[in-house]
This record gives sequence, C-alpha cells and structure tokens, in this order.
Amino acid sequence: MRSGSVAPEAEKLESRRNKRVVDENAPLIPKAQESDSAGFDEFNGASFSGAVFNLSTTIIGAGIMGLPACVKKLGMVPGLLAIILTGFLTEKSIEFMIRISRAGNLSSYGSLMGDAFGKYGKALVQICVVVNNIGVLIIYMIIIGDVISGTSSSGTHHSGVLEGWFGVHWWTGRAFVLLFTTLAVFAPLVSFKRIDSLKFTSALSVGLAVVFLVIAVGISIFKIIIGGLEMPRLFPIITDVASVFELFTVVPVLVTAYICHYNVHSINNELEDSSQMHGVVRTSLALCASVYLLTSFFGFLLFGEGTLDDVLANFDTDLGIPFGSVLNDAVRFSYAAHLVLVFPVVFYAVRVNLDGLVFSSYRPLRQDNFRFASITISLIGVIFLGANFIPSIWDIFQFTGATAAVCVAFIFPAAVTLG
Repeated sequence: MRSGSVAPEAEKLESRRNKRVVDENAPLIPKAQESDSAGFDEFNGASFSGAVFNLSTTIIGAGIMGLPACVKKLGMVPGLLAIILTGFLTEKSIEFMIRISRAGNLSSYGSLMGDAFGKYGKALVQICVVVNNIGVLIIYMIIIGDVISGTSSSGTHHSGVLEGWFGVHWWTGRAFVLLFTTLAVFAPLVSFKRIDSLKFTSALSVGLAVVFLVIAVGISIFKIIIGGLEMPRLFPIITDVASVFELFTVVPVLVTAYICHYNVHSINNELEDSSQMHGVVRTSLALCASVYLLTSFFGFLLFGEGTLDDVLANFDTDLGIPFGSVLNDAVRFSYAAHLVLVFPVVFYAVRVNLDGLVFSSYRPLRQDNFRFASITISLIGVIFLGANFIPSIWDIFQFTGATAAVCVAFIFPAAVTLG
C-alpha cells in the first residue's frame, strides 16, 4: 500500500517540475515563464474553472455568428448534425495533441510539430496560427463595426446601434468606431503577458454569450407562441451540381467555429493540475456545442431564408414583438461586448507565434518590453486596416477556414499522430 501511494506522488511532483521547463527557442505557446516581479512568482497555477472559461472563450468567437447561415445552406437537420460532428472531431484531435505532447514532454504546439517534422514543421504551424488568428480578429472587428455603425448587404443597409440612436454622423461611422474601440478597449486588454490574467474577462465574455443566447431564444419562443414563425426548411435545396458544391462552403465556417488548438498547450501549461486538461477540453466543448446548437436552431428559426452571413445584422429589423427595438439592441450589444473580451485571448496566441517565428533566437518575449510593444502595435494596425477594407466576414471565413484553420485543427494533429 505504501509503495502504491508514493509512486503517484513522485510522478505528480515530476510532472510539476517538467511544467517549469521552457523552450526559449520560439515555442508556439510557451509555458508560464518566471518573471522578476513578485506577482508572477506568486502564481501557483490556473484553476479548472479558469481554464474552462479561457478555452471556451477561445472557441466561442465570431464563428457562432456564421452558424445560422450554415444551417440555412444545409437545412435544419443536416446543419445541426454537422455542428455536433465537428465538435466530436475537435475533441478527438485535441486528445491526440495532449496525449502525444505528454509522452514527449512537449510544452507547445510548435514543439509538437517540431518534434515530428523538424524546424519546417514548427514554422509551418506557426504561420498557420498567425494567418488564422489574424483573420479571426479581423472578423471580430468587422462584426463590432457592423453592430455599432451598421453594414450593407445586397443593396440593403442595416443600421448599427449608434446610427439607430443618433443618426449618421462622422463619429458613428465605421472607421471612427473601430479606431476608438481599438485604442480605448483593445489596447489595454492585449497588454497582459500571461493568459491566466484574462480569466475574469473570459468568464464575463462567456456570460455575455449566454445573455445573447437567452434573449434570442426568448424572442423565438415568444414568436412561436403567437404564431409569428414559419416552419424552417429541414434539408438543403439541391437543383444541380453547383448547388451540391455550394454546400461545402459551410465547412470553413464550422472549422473556424471550433478551432482552439493554438491555446490548448498554453492553458495546460498554466493549469494547476495538468491531469484535468481532458476534463477542461470536454467541458468547454460541451458548453460551446450547446451554445452553437441553440444559436443555430433559433437563429434560423427566427429569420428563415432571410438569415444573413452575420446573423447579428438581422437584429435591426422589426421583430413584431413588444420592446422589439430594445431587445434588438440588447442582443447586438451583448455579443459585441463578448467579442471585445474574446479579442485578447486570441491575440495572445498571434503575438507569441509571430515572435517565435521571427525572433526565435532572442530572449523570451515576456522579458523584452520593447519587442512586446512593437509586435503588439504592428498586429493591431494590420487587424484594424483589414477590418476597414474587407467587406464581409464570409470572405475571411472561406479563406482562413479552408486553409490555415483546417490545418491547425485537423490536418496537423492527424499528421503528428500518424507520424
């Protein structure tokens, strides 16, 4: 009995020691590094709930706004089944990553790919994470611009919240709204150097996503009761070969909706008990899949064939219910605030990967304030310009989801497992 109890304790102690080891040669997602400040020295590991909130925040981003449009293309039944299937595939790919990383004592996605395919494999996954996350962050800014200042689709202008309240002015325009949001909100949030520092904003962001969901579901149920909704289309409309290929355009959106692989190692490295990581992943995916299913079902039920690529833009019309305009603004504001709080979690991975790709031989980014600030400002500038000049989130979904996202989420984990 005595020897049986000592072995697990020794193994746990060795695991904690291993978690301190940091590959300073450009890791994809580094372990929590030592800092000269007492605040970092006192950090004893992230809690289970904090890890769940951070991973859930990484998952629930802009992809959710495109899922009702996916259901519109596939039909209600295949669309919801596709969301469930993608969730299962994501859980399995992350399981492969964690299992192989532990076997090789690997602390990052980059080191995992480097161990399997050398320096070129590591560089490739870093490039893919940078491309995917920059695209995702541009989508966040576009949606925030759509919500606050409005957007146009198929010749129809959908007013934003500020336009609806105050009319069209220079300070309600997209450029000014995004500039103010970037400087006043994003800049302070992306200045944190440890991802666990964002656990409270992550918890708040998940709560805001639930608020958005509860309001949208409540509106749909009320309209069902009063008989204001039609029966949704259950299956896709297939008329020719082109319509069949059109169905596959939903794949990049589904992949983007679940991608979180670039933050898995980071969250695992900061977790107080790394054996809980599988539970963290399953809990986060179950939570996010539930939110996705409800949002897709009630979003398509509520707007039917008029569902836009960004379903938030639909919430500027007369819903035909009491306090409809107030509920419209509440839905849009709650999710726009959610995206604002998700932004720094995704940005964290972009910054670390870009630094590891370009400055792999330099000292850790956390210890170089000038390099940290330079990379942060440069990335913010690129994302801001992209959000002002790229017209539709669907265009970015199609590009990043079909290239970088599918590699990071499925192709690379499968290649490492088979290799």
